[in-house]
Amino acid sequence: MSNIIWKVKSFEEISTSELYEIIKARIDVFVVEQNCPYPDLDNYDKKALHLWAEKDHNILAYCRIFGKEIKYTECSIGRVLTTDEGRGKSLGKQMLQYAVEIIENRFCTSEIRISAQDYLLPFYSYFGFEDTGKKYLEDNIPHTEMFRK
Repeated sequence: MSNIIWKVKSFEEISTSELYEIIKARIDVFVVEQNCPYPDLDNYDKKALHLWAEKDHNILAYCRIFGKEIKYTECSIGRVLTTDEGRGKSLGKQMLQYAVEIIENRFCTSEIRISAQDYLLPFYSYFGFEDTGKKYLEDNIPHTEMFRK
């Protein structure tokens, strides 16, 4: 798929238009599609790096990246999504690879802890994440904590 632009920005670098599109994508996927009313604006956006793919200013894939001691002792990745328009194009795999590389390069570690929706365990395993055995319900969706060394 051509004309896809990848961006990684701190909260301060994000324009208001980009922030609108990011929040819209998160609400469209997590609140509307997954039927999960939850407080998306959780005070962590200001502490995150934001990584996304866009085409014609529409978000196709997105995630947040955290340094150490923000969500976990280790670095972490969260709010991972691919929008309806972005699905079926391997953007999720590309994005996760970029996110891992960003953590390795900017935070000088390969240790990453995530909270994964259970149906995505095989997806994350592909990138070296292992099931920690810590399973829980978050917003009525089964999750598993995963760790990558």
